[in-house]
Amino acid sequence: MTSARASSATSPRSPLDFPSALRESGVVALVTFGLAFALVGFRAEDVPGGLDIRFRFDEVMAVTAVGFIGRFAWILLRQGRAFPVAVTALPFGAAMVAALLGPLYAPAAKLERFVVFGDLVVNWLLAIFALGFGGRAAWLIWHEASSITPEAREERMDRIGAAIQQASRYVGPLLLGLALALPFMPFADRRLLDIAILVLTYVMLGWGLNIVVGLAGLLDLGYVAFYAVGAYSYALLALHFDLGFWTCLPFAGIMAAFAGILLGFPVLRLRGDYLAIVTLGFGEMVRIILLNWYKFTKGPDGLSGIPRPTFFGLPMTANPPEGTQSFHQFFGLEYSSVDRIIFLYFLILALAMITNLFTLRIRKLPVGRAWEALREDEIACRSLGINPRNTKLTAFAIGAMFGGFGGAFFATRQGFISPESFTFIESAIILSIVVLGGMGSQIGVVFAAILLIGLPEFFRELQQYRMLAFGAAMVTIMVWRPRGLLAHREPTIRLEDARLKSASADSGGQPP
Repeated sequence: MTSARASSATSPRSPLDFPSALRESGVVALVTFGLAFALVGFRAEDVPGGLDIRFRFDEVMAVTAVGFIGRFAWILLRQGRAFPVAVTALPFGAAMVAALLGPLYAPAAKLERFVVFGDLVVNWLLAIFALGFGGRAAWLIWHEASSITPEAREERMDRIGAAIQQASRYVGPLLLGLALALPFMPFADRRLLDIAILVLTYVMLGWGLNIVVGLAGLLDLGYVAFYAVGAYSYALLALHFDLGFWTCLPFAGIMAAFAGILLGFPVLRLRGDYLAIVTLGFGEMVRIILLNWYKFTKGPDGLSGIPRPTFFGLPMTANPPEGTQSFHQFFGLEYSSVDRIIFLYFLILALAMITNLFTLRIRKLPVGRAWEALREDEIACRSLGINPRNTKLTAFAIGAMFGGFGGAFFATRQGFISPESFTFIESAIILSIVVLGGMGSQIGVVFAAILLIGLPEFFRELQQYRMLAFGAAMVTIMVWRPRGLLAHREPTIRLEDARLKSASADSGGQPP
């Protein structure tokens, strides 16, 4: 059976249906053309006297052709025809690399004129994708890996995810140690620290939303509302009552938790798509209220001059208020503007770790087990005596509380907030982090935040291509791993272990 399956997988079962393959590739090319035309078809450039619109239809057509060829190559790999992909993608990728490295090692040859796009980063990405397709095809030919069924591949990925989850108890402290040492590394400049702060902020938000989506199974598309409530609660309290960051932080979490309870009551009987629509509407309602309530929130003008956090009352500034000492004066240090960024980095790291430890602890308590039971089967929860109403409210309130903490940090870090900072795209990004990392997986959220937030920040040079690259990466990972990168998670309680222990106790300590 195995050999027959392998031979049938390595050799095509039926002739290639060219019309169907061309039609599918054409649809992908059409969608790519529409996206590329809207995103990169036009570019505004500064010229003497104003702005000029430059049309870039040649690049649009090149992107469309790449989409068509890439989809056709994917179809060939899917049907076990790896040889034509290998003999075309590998030489093309190698030629692209040679053309890109030509100006460095052979400037007289002028190989850069053979590149496809005018942007260096885009050309390198195209070369990497070509080499990736060619390498995959060569690997299929050499190892005959096409005999692996999708079920076997998914099982193998589950085993990898389980191994990573088991290793996380040892890798976690190592990653924490690296995070603590990051600001003091020789390569740690202000840009790297800013990116690290942004990634940790989304890690914290992802862990907070993971309580609602990953543990309780409630699809929340309005999580940015709690983020906004926490940010505005801190900003208004700090500006109007002259309160410090550490005093306002608990109030920001409490206000966000109340907002979570207000959202939880109307959606107690909703599930699935209906729940997602209501939470989406709640997020938009909060944003519109912040936009229109000008006397209270300053509307589109936003709130500025938000106080910065202090180190136990010691401000991290060069010129502290009269009668107080700054952090540098108290410890006799030379002032450096980077110290404030390092302080913010350690602050968000501490908040994120508190969120993680709280989540790991509460998921083992009865309320955490009730969340997981609610996620699996709400009717069974009712039959077991679990109150779905209280369970949902606790999930919404606790998840919203951590969103409020994240919003308070965002406000004190930026020093300025406005409703434009809390749009639906923020909720979509946070939800993408949870789903991509694997719902219910804490370490998966970290990896997903690095992929979705950290890497795009390093590739700012992509300009208009950033969203195309972001979407392509999301589609690729979702096709390759639909349940998320690390969807596997060990159950909180194993009934088999409990039965074995009770049986061992009944037999006098001897295992049955």
